[in-house]
Amino acid sequence: MTAAGATAMFTIGELAKRTGLPVKTIRFYSDEGLLPPTDRTPAGYRLYDTTALARLELVRTLRELGIGLAEVSAVLVSEATVAQLATRHVDALDEQIRALTLRRAVLRAVAKRGSEPEEVKLMNKLASMSDGERKRLLDEFWEEVSAGLDVDPDFYEWMRSAKPELPEDPTPEQLEAWIELAELVKDADFRRLIRGMSERHSTARAEGADMSASQAQQERWFSWNSTAQAALDEGVDPDSARGRELAAEIASTSAPAGRESTDPAYRRELAEQIAVGIDPRAEHYWRLLGIINGWEPFPSRVAAATWIVEALRASAGPAA
Repeated sequence: MTAAGATAMFTIGELAKRTGLPVKTIRFYSDEGLLPPTDRTPAGYRLYDTTALARLELVRTLRELGIGLAEVSAVLVSEATVAQLATRHVDALDEQIRALTLRRAVLRAVAKRGSEPEEVKLMNKLASMSDGERKRLLDEFWEEVSAGLDVDPDFYEWMRSAKPELPEDPTPEQLEAWIELAELVKDADFRRLIRGMSERHSTARAEGADMSASQAQQERWFSWNSTAQAALDEGVDPDSARGRELAAEIASTSAPAGRESTDPAYRRELAEQIAVGIDPRAEHYWRLLGIINGWEPFPSRVAAATWIVEALRASAGPAA
């Protein structure tokens, strides 16, 4: 019991009761110099005053925040402030959170796909890429699929300019989309698909075709696509009056000089021109890029475009 006016003193056991910390832990802090005793009893037992009690509470708080003993000691001897330590640990925690978020995205994708060990290693490598590495991967992809071809430079530069831009704190969905996009552009079949589209583009340019789509042309195509999607949603068959009507409009608007829009051969050619540009994987590339970059989602147009192709083929009738 403390005499009136005297400073309150506590044994290690009393500190343990007041703080809820184990005696063993308090003794360890004391032995490490983080909590030197204020005094000792005649029998040599350590005693601590209220200042030591406050010091112990600070040590406990810093340790619970994951701060190491050496850093705690630096604070206690005024070699570093709590604010400085907090700043350093916030940065470290941010890095840990980013790493854990990446790990979670990989594990979610692994669970979803039932991946084998080799694929897991690849996915982890893809998720850990830097911004520069991600952009280089897409640059290499577009270089490969257009190398040596006479393609519209403005169009392909626009295609190449859309790069994956993961935010500082990406969502699991964004990371999963990046892993899938990286796998897609590394896939040999997908590269052949886009290379084939580029070759047809190059051939058409060499033959004098105007490969640049005007604003009016783009708007017309979106209108036709919307009309086809509405028919598709209603269960209307491409080989129907509505299908023939849309096919006639598309053929009439698209027919170049010297070609008759009602010619079955022309309609079949037009159908094939549209068909070669339809592939769910090409659309999926842009959908994944949109998820990564946080773009507004856009509806799939593949099914409607396929309906248009079938309508044109049906309107042309069977080949002779």
